[in-house]
Amino acid sequence: MAEKTTEKREVALVVGAGDAIGSAIARRFSQEGYVIVAVRRNGDRLQGLVEEIEAAGGEAHGWSVDARDEEAIVELFARIESEVGPLSVVVFNVGANVPMKILDTSSRKFSKIWEMACFAGFLTGREAAKTLLPRGKGSIIFTGATASVRGAAGFAAFASAKHGLRALAQSMARELAPQNIHVAHVVIDAAVDTAWIRENFLVHKSDRHDDDIVKPESIAEAYVQLHRQPRDAWTFEMDLRPWVETW
Repeated sequence: MAEKTTEKREVALVVGAGDAIGSAIARRFSQEGYVIVAVRRNGDRLQGLVEEIEAAGGEAHGWSVDARDEEAIVELFARIESEVGPLSVVVFNVGANVPMKILDTSSRKFSKIWEMACFAGFLTGREAAKTLLPRGKGSIIFTGATASVRGAAGFAAFASAKHGLRALAQSMARELAPQNIHVAHVVIDAAVDTAWIRENFLVHKSDRHDDDIVKPESIAEAYVQLHRQPRDAWTFEMDLRPWVETW
């Protein structure tokens, strides 16, 4: 008789598991055999994703966490390690894409956007490093945007936060790579295929193709590829954009 194993499966954490990119990443890593922990501020909105993953034979947990709350993030990592399993992949996918003119940007709005898109990334990245370093392996992937490398009119707060997140990721990659932790930053330079984008931007476009905008599933595939990379050919920054995007 074969011996039963009590070893727990490795875990993929998605911080900022929204309805599009975050959920697609969670589904894709589940297909790779990882236990999924998906978190967002309104955790009740993750029930459908959890049920979908479990219906496909996977294991998933959907929890409410405010990624700007240091105590909550520290507790999140401790809970995963004690209750779910060993972390292997941590994805920070919190967005804060709120356009506003500079004269309309209050200090409160600026601070909130920075907390969401940059400070929360620091908290997540720091706790991920604390968790993965003793194991000597794992991946930390940050979701960036066009604003990570180029500021646009009306996006001063968002661009400054995304620039900061990119710098954080770059510093972490240089610090942690010698210790076998792969840190990557993904620049999503495109509109993402969602119902809102289709209804508001593509409904009147008669000559569009199915691959004019990037699909969440295609983004998720890239994240899995990053995690799979051998360390003699690690990518730090990956740009994702459809063929029609100008850059």
